[in-house]
Amino acid sequence: MKAYKVTLNGKVYEFTIEEINKADIKPVAAAPAAAPAAAPAPAAAPAAGGETVKSPMPGTILDVKVSAGQTVKAGDLLMVLEAMKMENEILSPVDGTVSVLSVSKGSTVETGTVLCVLA
Repeated sequence: MKAYKVTLNGKVYEFTIEEINKADIKPVAAAPAAAPAAAPAPAAAPAAGGETVKSPMPGTILDVKVSAGQTVKAGDLLMVLEAMKMENEILSPVDGTVSVLSVSKGSTVETGTVLCVLA
């Protein structure tokens, strides 16, 4: 065994290292590879003439303020998206009716994920 002292940020640490022979090393079986995660289901295609509202950034949906079939005006709050510890309001870009609601509270989304479709 060999003993060593190391000073790190003004504090002294002592440790010992034991030397072993290569013949004493036993192979370790590799852990099985994890199965790949299932891809998220594709969002529904927008209805003809519908306005698709997409996520502007990756994050988590904190709250959904609308439901399918609800009528909204331009500027109405659709949902709240948390990204980088900031709450971002997702507003309706047009007047219309929520024809498809693709996310729910707690959903994790990526940039460009379809949040809802307004007809």
